Amino acid sequence: MKKKLMLLFAMVLVIGLLAACGSKDDSNGSGDSSSGNKEIKDLKIGFVPSKEPDEIITATEPLKGLLKDELKKEGYKVDKVDINVGTTYEAVGEALSAGTTDIGLIPGGTYVLYDDGADVILTATRAGLSNDSDNAKDWNDNKPTKPTDEQATYYRALFVAGPSKKGQELADKVNSGKDLTWDDLNSAKWAVMGSTSSAGYIYPTLWLQDKYGKSITDLKHVVQSDSYGSSMARLAQGQADIMVAYADVRRDYEDQWKKDFKRSKSIWDETNVIGVTQPIYNDTISVSKKSSIMTDDFKKALQTAFINIAKTDEGKKVIAVYSHEGYQKAKSSDYDGERDAQKLLQSMK
Repeated sequence: MKKKLMLLFAMVLVIGLLAACGSKDDSNGSGDSSSGNKEIKDLKIGFVPSKEPDEIITATEPLKGLLKDELKKEGYKVDKVDINVGTTYEAVGEALSAGTTDIGLIPGGTYVLYDDGADVILTATRAGLSNDSDNAKDWNDNKPTKPTDEQATYYRALFVAGPSKKGQELADKVNSGKDLTWDDLNSAKWAVMGSTSSAGYIYPTLWLQDKYGKSITDLKHVVQSDSYGSSMARLAQGQADIMVAYADVRRDYEDQWKKDFKRSKSIWDETNVIGVTQPIYNDTISVSKKSSIMTDDFKKALQTAFINIAKTDEGKKVIAVYSHEGYQKAKSSDYDGERDAQKLLQSMK
């Protein structure tokens, strides 16, 4: 009888230990025993403020459910998805580096600046444009700019002159085939983005360096906008003569030009391109190196999830807020050109 009792006690102990192991939760929040999926308690996503924050928050709300559904297919149960818009581009990069944000939708320039703390996993694709010349006059002769059926992995930044007297003066000179001088540009009022914005600062600076041996910091009249919408409003109101932005910015603000900015003519009638940069590799989806949930397996799951989301009608509506149309897998070396741009900018300071 004593031996039987000892055997029974041992069996109960083993069963108890097995049950404890089966319910144990790891540091990443995984261990959903009911479904067999790995559990992510809270997935934090940061967006840069390239448009009005409220607009981004509203447009990306469906992403929460879409991402949960796609990650579940990849073996991950996500309890909560938090979406926020950084106050600046740099704020999102810093959050990735600190591990307070897990995923960031950021431009290549921001990624390169913070690649010590962030890994790029995807690059966005967009519809190509009917204009892709590096000659500003070609963009004016063939406007309005329209999308094509082909997907592109790069875009250009444009120097857009507005309806102000100075803006029209610069446009007339370009359209008559004359070259702009540094004095022409330095006498104008500029609206630019933060210093890590590819289209709103970095590549326009490289263009100025190549053409005139100058930088945005050498210009006399420069205002830094918190979004492209703010720059466009300044251009429409004559507070800026020139704004720098991604190539299809006028398509994005075509309706607002009349409705919100109260212009009587169309954006295509009142604006002209006076400069075109070299190609810029598209925006990234980058992940934090400091995030405890960011394993190699989870990165692969995120790649698949975002690629699949971009193929759905609902997903296309979400990512359209950044003019993204799809995603493809990316690697760090894709942004070596961006690194060269950053080095040049550092040397100019």
